[in-house]
Amino acid sequence: MSLDAILTRIDAQLPDAMDRLKDLLRIPSISTDPAFKQPTDKAADWLVADLQSLGIKAEKRPTTGHPMVVGHVDGPKGGTGPHLLFYGHYDVQPVDPLDLWKTDPFDPQIEDTPAGKVIRGRGASDDKGQLMTFVEACRAYKHVTGEMPCRITFFFEGEEESGSPSLIPFMKENAQELQADLALICDTSMVAPGVPSIASQLRGMMKDEFTIHGPRIDLHSGHYGGPALNPLREISRLIASFHDDTGRVAVDGFYDGVQEVPAELLRQWESCGFDEKEYLSSVGFTQAHGEEGYSTLVQQWARPTLEINGLWGGYQGAGTKTVIPAEAHCKLTCRLVDDMDPDALRVKIRKHVEDRLSPDARVTWNDDLDGSPAAKMNIDRPEFEAARQALSDEWNREAVFNAMGGSIPIAGFFKEILSLDSMLIGFAQEDDAIHSPNEKYNVESFHKGIRSWARVLDRLSR
Repeated sequence: MSLDAILTRIDAQLPDAMDRLKDLLRIPSISTDPAFKQPTDKAADWLVADLQSLGIKAEKRPTTGHPMVVGHVDGPKGGTGPHLLFYGHYDVQPVDPLDLWKTDPFDPQIEDTPAGKVIRGRGASDDKGQLMTFVEACRAYKHVTGEMPCRITFFFEGEEESGSPSLIPFMKENAQELQADLALICDTSMVAPGVPSIASQLRGMMKDEFTIHGPRIDLHSGHYGGPALNPLREISRLIASFHDDTGRVAVDGFYDGVQEVPAELLRQWESCGFDEKEYLSSVGFTQAHGEEGYSTLVQQWARPTLEINGLWGGYQGAGTKTVIPAEAHCKLTCRLVDDMDPDALRVKIRKHVEDRLSPDARVTWNDDLDGSPAAKMNIDRPEFEAARQALSDEWNREAVFNAMGGSIPIAGFFKEILSLDSMLIGFAQEDDAIHSPNEKYNVESFHKGIRSWARVLDRLSR
């Protein structure tokens, strides 16, 4: 009976919830730009005040960068439910290029679109709208029952969009306070419109950068063209050797630690409503160009990659300069899955390059780059199936355990620092234009996201 009343309350109070979201979206909390330090701090204050209005013991906690917001609230007296930690981030990406925005990015507007109503503004989807779905679910619980469904710790970060420099030190210093039974993260999307999703795995990341050195100085191509080693030609040959003709990475040992997708998970992926044609055509492709023998979804979610992110050298100004450059440069990243070790992989890639260097060519590497392993969620825990059923009830469609091609480092940090499993549930859509001009969040995602969290909290608290 209480859940029905809570859902009714959410429906009735949606306009007020939208107004609160608009208030938060109006604060330009761009964490990467020092010019927005004060607004970012203001966003933290706004969240503290909002949590305190719900009877949550919340405060703004200083760091060497932007503050964290931490709040604690007990569940029902005598309750035996879990202790949940909910994470979101209140900072946003810069809005450049501003001239491509249809509206002021910090004056959120409700718009009618062919897909329904959306709220447009920076942070609407990433991550303020998602964060507030959970807070609004808790607000409805408090109004109807007078208490929260279980013990909850709220943990809001202000630097996620600028590399989280203060996050790990803060978590280590406050590890005891942040202990919980399960972490909930709301910074993810639905695999397809109307298909509720729980992320079961995230790809990791390995970054590297190298420079190929050839002649001592740039050379006149008339004097040395022919006998000279050209670093641009050398680096092109090396890059071409990274993959074979089937799209498979040709670095020895690259696939160590990679596993095939379990059959039941693959079944869910194949029936999740993913539109491969739309996914590819939306960025101008007619077909997938990845590793042969794997579907587009499997390529994106469960296979590792080696991508060239930047390649440069020689003259790049107007006109022509007949030069053989002394250096050529390459930036690369690898997306990692399963048990791949980023440090071991870096060694293998470097060996691949160094073993293939031509005489008179040498390579130097940037040793100031990091990596992080893939993250797999412990979906065998009963909470995951309970949450999946709750989402299925709300969306009238089987919720799926999906995967994500990108990385969400916080899930790995929770495991590494707090020994805490994470459950990732989000309601963003692939067309939300996060990090881009005209970011939006579907009003349905916001509304049903609140209702979904209410159902999940109800199931987890039983």
